[in-house]
Amino acid sequence: MLEQYFIRPQTLDRIRASWVGKAIEEYVTWLAERGYAARNVSRRVPILVQFGEFAGARGARAWSELPAYVEPFVKEWEKRHAHRYRQDRVRPGLAKEVRGPIEQMLRLVVPDFVGTGRPRRARRPFHTQAPGFFDYLLTERGLRPLTIEHYRHHLIALEGYLDRIGLTELRDLVPPILSSFVVERRASGLAKTSIRDVCGVLRVFLRYLHREALVPADLSGTVEGPQVYRLSTIPRSITWAEVRKVLDAPDRRADTGKRDYAILLLLVTYGLRAREVAALTLDDIDWKSERVRVPERKAGHSTAFPLSTVVGDALADYLRHGRPQTGDRHVFFRAVAPCMPITSAAVSSRAAHYLRRAGVTVPRPGSHTLRHTCVQRLVDGGFPFKAIGDYVGHRSPRSTEIYGKVAIEALREVALGDGEEIL
Repeated sequence: MLEQYFIRPQTLDRIRASWVGKAIEEYVTWLAERGYAARNVSRRVPILVQFGEFAGARGARAWSELPAYVEPFVKEWEKRHAHRYRQDRVRPGLAKEVRGPIEQMLRLVVPDFVGTGRPRRARRPFHTQAPGFFDYLLTERGLRPLTIEHYRHHLIALEGYLDRIGLTELRDLVPPILSSFVVERRASGLAKTSIRDVCGVLRVFLRYLHREALVPADLSGTVEGPQVYRLSTIPRSITWAEVRKVLDAPDRRADTGKRDYAILLLLVTYGLRAREVAALTLDDIDWKSERVRVPERKAGHSTAFPLSTVVGDALADYLRHGRPQTGDRHVFFRAVAPCMPITSAAVSSRAAHYLRRAGVTVPRPGSHTLRHTCVQRLVDGGFPFKAIGDYVGHRSPRSTEIYGKVAIEALREVALGDGEEIL
């Protein structure tokens, strides 16, 4: 595998002569399997060779001893190379550039090594004090994994808050502390609906703690969320002229442009959610019958849409000329290594990116902006709410009602003129 990236025999001999040479070869194979560019591989290997020499000169004889030498090597590397850069700007990035490949290699060859990067396993908050809570959500309440992840996200925030204020025992929880946590979450910029969700998670967690005798009293009744009124807002939809600007924003000459253009079309044509786009597989596209299937929607059912010519052409262009060669059946993939299916967060992020690039101003830009636009266009077209709800996968007809609260296009005409024709 090394021969694919290094031509000179002397370079290959030096790598293989290193006492960590086998670990480096294993790491290079791992990088190649995940689609890392040759320039990235050739840049990382010299760092690993020098790291092996550094650790060996200081007494390391086994791979299991290498983690202890990571930070000393990074500091030594910074000392030797930081003079090339402005230290106040580049030093943190320089350390990451050196530490990253070393820790990636050690995760492959040293059992249980984690390093300083993102945790590779989703940690469970309060796992020592309330170890059975997430099993309770799964088995007793029957919640879906996505909902359980929602609980995990908010409880990680609670755990971090309690650590900051020095409260280590759940038994010491009191209503003022819970109220302070909710206030802090509100101050962080979360919307009222998100704060309502935070309070709902807290109440479920507190009831569980009391049921299991982990706290002396049931504090769930003391958690009061904000009052959220249905139909109090209007959808974050945009005009069809703005949609055209957004669709013109991706550079379809590039692989990422081909991918993002197809994603944007799926969002605005079918009103898909970001996670539904990310979950699409090659098996969901029936080219012969000209159908695209969306399985496991939020409402618990699947939907099959006619595959429009525009969407089909965009998907075919990406699959033929932009999608990486991989055995994975997902449709959309990351544009950079490692070669992995795109996530729902990335789908929403790309939509927000093109909304901003097109100069479209909208609150909380993202994939749901295009979903709202799809629904609003159907409402303006006079389709029944029940049909619209089924089309976009609403669980309840009440979810569609908000789109009929105002005649957006008519109000735009009022704002632009004297409104006499409408009246």
